[in-house]
Parts: sequence; structure tokens; C-alpha cells
Amino acid sequence: MAHIHAEAKPVSRAQLTKAMGSSRGKVLTEVARLIEAGLLAEEGLAESEGGRPSTLIGIPRSAGLLVAVDIGATSINAALTTLGSKILAYRAESADVRFGPQPTLGRVKALVAELLEEQGASREDILAVGVGVPGPVEQATGLLTVPPIMPGWDRFPIRDVLVKEFAAPVFVDNDVNIMALGEHWGGVAKGVDDVIFLKIGTGIGSGIIIRGRIHRGIQGCAGDLGHVTVDPDGPTCTCGNRGCLEAMAAAPAMVRQAERCAREGESVILAEMLGEEGELTTRDIGEAARRGDNCALDVIRRSGRLVGQTLASVVSVLNPSLIVVGGGVSHIGNALLAEIRGAVYQRSLPLATRNLPVVMSELDDVAGVVGASVMAAEGALKVPS
Repeated sequence: MAHIHAEAKPVSRAQLTKAMGSSRGKVLTEVARLIEAGLLAEEGLAESEGGRPSTLIGIPRSAGLLVAVDIGATSINAALTTLGSKILAYRAESADVRFGPQPTLGRVKALVAELLEEQGASREDILAVGVGVPGPVEQATGLLTVPPIMPGWDRFPIRDVLVKEFAAPVFVDNDVNIMALGEHWGGVAKGVDDVIFLKIGTGIGSGIIIRGRIHRGIQGCAGDLGHVTVDPDGPTCTCGNRGCLEAMAAAPAMVRQAERCAREGESVILAEMLGEEGELTTRDIGEAARRGDNCALDVIRRSGRLVGQTLASVVSVLNPSLIVVGGGVSHIGNALLAEIRGAVYQRSLPLATRNLPVVMSELDDVAGVVGASVMAAEGALKVPS
């Protein structure tokens, strides 16, 4: 089952036999046993290669359900998936993690209850729960540790609260790690062994995949790119230091710059938007840029340049095969991606960037819940991640 899940699609018995390195008879016996138990199912035929087409084997809904939750700084995305990480039902809503863990997890419980009702399922069908959160997670305990943008969450027992609610094992990780995991399992990074997934939103972070596996570091905080110092004399960051990349290039910094342009008369378009809405968003900045607003373009280019320059150092150290950009700010579009790409190519060694694509996330907003489901499935199937 673990191999079928890792393939992210149904496979034939012949493919299973080859992958498992076992005898055909043993594999066929085990597949038959799992089909009888409802844990595997035949799912159509493979494409014919000249002979009789093979029957494909997949993981059906009857094998059990997973809860996948991606908690962002300003949103909650929740999904109910099969053990094969196929999304059955999905909900997304605005939220604010600064309100604290109790109201946020209360909404998570409510959303999951809605999804179960929609699918005609019960909590007894849940095999495992995967949760991503926007802060550093200590891997040994699953606890957030001094998360800069999550007041009140430090050492809060997320895992214990949700285990009590769903009576199933709960796995917790940083939100960027699960996005990277999702993109690697079923997105543009599928099949690529060395990947950097970059998330730009309220915060900035990266998920690092080395040799096909998430690299979390000894404590679980590897990839915290947002708190790399880019200007020692820069603005104070939420972490308490000055001049962090996040404080200078994430969504709040971009919005502050755009609102300054609007108030100081440097942008008629942004001024009109600010007057109508009372505040700006990164989507407003992107729209103004598409309408040719120079100030909006400058804000986007500055952010992209700072991100790209910082990312270039990571490229020189890790020499990845692919960089994937996601998160809410990535919706701004090509101007941001082009600036990041240009800075990476300019600042990194030519050998490191010779064959290095820098692309947008393919899974976009669902990368987090897909990754949370993959994490939960690996836990349920006891596959090391």
C-alpha cells in the first residue's frame, strides 16, 4: 500500500512485483488479501502495450479516510481524503491565527465535521490527521516553539487536542514543509529528488527536499528562510531581530510600501483602491501592476529581488534541481516570478543554475492539504518521511 500511495496513482500487479523485489506469487497473494479486506481495489485497465492490458490496483475510499488541515496566518484549508490522498471534500475560509489556538482549532473541528457530514462518514472512519501550521515545529513533540506570527501558540498541545477530538494519530509540521511534500507527491516537483519549495505570504519560508525526502534539520526548523538577515539596519521583524527577509519582502511589507505610495501621491491607482477599500492587499498591488502602475511594479520587483538574492545563497549551498514558488503573494504573477528568477540566476554560481527551473506551484492553494494528507498517510502506513 505504501508503494501505491507513493506513486500517487494506481499501479499494475507487475509494477508492484518489480518495485517490491519479491516473488510474483507472494505479491499476488498479498494483493488479493488486501482487496478482500477493502484496503485495495481494482481500478480499471492500464494502457495496452501490445498484449492484454493489466488491471490497475489502487487505494479505495473503503480503506479509510484522512483529515488534512493547512492552517495559514490568515486562512484555514481543510480536506477529507482517501488513504491514497485523493481529495474527497474541501473547505477554505479566512482566519487569523493571532486570535489563538482555541478559536482556530475550534474552526478546524467544525470544518472537519462539515466535511464528514458531506461524505456521509463518521469520526470512526478517520485513520489519521495531518496538520500544517505557520511556525517552527519541534519534530520530537509536534509542538510549536516561539512562533513569531502566532501569539499564544507557543508549546500549545495541538496534537493532544486533535487526538482527543478524532481518536486518531495526529501529525504536525510546518506549513511550508507540507506544501513542499504535496508538490513533490503530486505536483510540478513529482519525481524530482532535490527541490526547494518557497512560500511567500504573510511570512516567508522554504521547504527543502533532499534525495526525495523532506529535510527538517535536527530540531525541525530547517528552511526558515524568512528570518535570514538581509539588512542589519532594516525594520524590526516579528521574531525580534532587525532586517529579516520576511520583514522586508513578505506581504505586510509590500502592503506598507504600496500604502505609502498611495498616501504620498505616487500612485493614482493605488490611492483610488485605498480610498475605496480602506486598506490594500497584495492582490490590489498585482492588479495595479497589471494596469501599468509603476509604484506597484517597483514594490513587486523589490520584494522579488530580495527573495531571489536570499534564495541564491541557498542554491549555492544545496544545488537543487528545481525551485517551486507558492503562497498567497505568488498570485501576483509573472512580474514577481521573473524578479526572483533573475536574482537567483545572477547571484548563484553558473554551474548551480545551468539547469535550474524556477516555476510556480502546480497545486497552488491545495498544496498544503495535499501535503498534510501525504504526511498523515505516511504516518498511518508507517513510512519514514
